[in-house]
Amino acid sequence: MKLFLQYLKQRRRIFIVGIVFCVIFSVSFLLYHLPIGAVIYPTLLCAALGILIMVFDFLRVKREHEALNSIRSMTDVIAGSLPKIDGIKDEDYQQILRLLSEEHNHYRTQTNRKYADMIDYYTVWAHQIKTPIASMRLHLQNEDSALSRTLTSDLHRIEQYVEMVLTFLRLNSESTDYVIKEYDLDKIIKSAVRKFSTDFIGRKLSLVYEPVNTTVITDEKWLSFVIEQVLSNALKYTPAGSITITLENEKTLRIRDTGIGIAPEDLPRIFENGYTGYNGRTDKKASGIGLYLCKRICNNLGHTITARSIVDVGTIIEIDLAQTELEVE
Repeated sequence: MKLFLQYLKQRRRIFIVGIVFCVIFSVSFLLYHLPIGAVIYPTLLCAALGILIMVFDFLRVKREHEALNSIRSMTDVIAGSLPKIDGIKDEDYQQILRLLSEEHNHYRTQTNRKYADMIDYYTVWAHQIKTPIASMRLHLQNEDSALSRTLTSDLHRIEQYVEMVLTFLRLNSESTDYVIKEYDLDKIIKSAVRKFSTDFIGRKLSLVYEPVNTTVITDEKWLSFVIEQVLSNALKYTPAGSITITLENEKTLRIRDTGIGIAPEDLPRIFENGYTGYNGRTDKKASGIGLYLCKRICNNLGHTITARSIVDVGTIIEIDLAQTELEVE
């Protein structure tokens, strides 16, 4: 119906001209005092013929409209899939479309090449910078002072940012390095907590954690990144109190902190790319990409991640590890 109304609107000038002609003929017949039937019958015949022509014309327009819609997203074959040329104007439009298609393909090729170059550059950069980081960590391991502990904590934060870059690049890569099998969840949790031991000590925060004694089907490296990112956020926004790690409902990992919490208006958007919310605007160093990566990774692994929070009370992040359709390798 919408298409038909648009068609009537497009052809309104033709209809107006037809009506004007009918009125002219009718007035002419009446002025010559011809029988009324001689006026009505030709008018009805012309109207019927006009309606018939309009129906066939509308069907033609509808077929062209459907054909154009079917190739709207097929930019690579658009030049060979256009409707049959019917008139000079159609030929002009198709020439324009072919030129636009060629320009689009050229632009897409250039964009893909630039994106591939950027990915290669940042991948090489991220791997190269790991060398001096590892060297600095070895030097700091030989010292045990307040300064060395602070530098170790800062170095770990740098490692996190580098790993975040690599994770972002891998997520958009066509190939993945997932190793899906059954893992000991405690081993993954302890490894993540161990990396933040200096932060817990330096901030004088309590860690409440007891072994969960369960296994999950996941990828160890990628799930470790998610847990580490959640712990990093908890440490960043918890000035005092504790961070608790528990297992709920058999396969739901819960990480709860007693930090500043998340504003209610920000909570629905914390997993969006680049969204920092009120806390991020307060902390100028926040990137808004960490939880976005966690969400993407959980989706890829078949897990779900959710958040609950109360301002000035704390935040609870839950990772449901049971919702997976992945097969063990």
